[in-house]
Amino acid sequence: MARPRSGRTRATRPRVGASRAEGPLSVERDGAVLRVWLDRPERRNALDTATLEALTGLYLDLQRDFRTRVVVLGGRGPSFCAGADRGSPPGSERMAASSGAGDRERRQAAQIGWRACRAIEECEVVTLARVHGHAVGGGVALALACDFRIAAQGTVFHVPEVDLGVPLTWGAAPRLISEVGAARARELILLCDRVDARTAERWGLVHRVVPASRLDAVVDAWARRLAEKPEIAVHMTKSQFRAQSRRGVLGDVTETDGDLLLAASRSAAARASFRVRS
Repeated sequence: MARPRSGRTRATRPRVGASRAEGPLSVERDGAVLRVWLDRPERRNALDTATLEALTGLYLDLQRDFRTRVVVLGGRGPSFCAGADRGSPPGSERMAASSGAGDRERRQAAQIGWRACRAIEECEVVTLARVHGHAVGGGVALALACDFRIAAQGTVFHVPEVDLGVPLTWGAAPRLISEVGAARARELILLCDRVDARTAERWGLVHRVVPASRLDAVVDAWARRLAEKPEIAVHMTKSQFRAQSRRGVLGDVTETDGDLLLAASRSAAARASFRVRS
């Protein structure tokens, strides 16, 4: 199901069309379509500091890339994304009291996932998540930040944060409420139940569920259709949706998601779930 690895760019912060470099993402260009792969299959694409910083940089760089019309985000290996790397939680290097970082730097580190999701959400081009295997926690947050989500049959969605002793942050809670409604979002976040792909489609968490063998073909077809539509009309329409999502920006509670995460990470439950440094 995953694409072959030949002919790709791999980079720490992969600029669009960049030369080869080592890092947690790989990038493939196909005309106006850019495919971005979470590329830590040995960790089921768990999100560490380097991965989230690379995602943020890549999607911000797309603001000045007028060749790209559609960006597809997928995951190498058996899963889309296992969420935050519990062995090396993103931002933990600077969030720890022993790091020597000042209060503002620690607060900035706690917002690393929020910044990555915001960069995807505010990307000037159409974004599409290609989801398979498992989408857990932060992986669900990344998918929610995309305009479209297509999942393979058998995909499992799971938001385990509350059971791990932390709230769902990264701006994912309001995005989830917006996509599936408050009742379903409350169920997903507080009960922490696993949801199969068909249920996710019925609830509005994903747009389509397709056989795993056809995932790439369907994602490619959607990407091509979107890339071939009149550019300015698509861009203006996306701006309309973005403006609607910002209607409550003055009361945007996600601005303090990092503070919630920083405070919750000190609890005994969170320390037991994550390798949190003191």
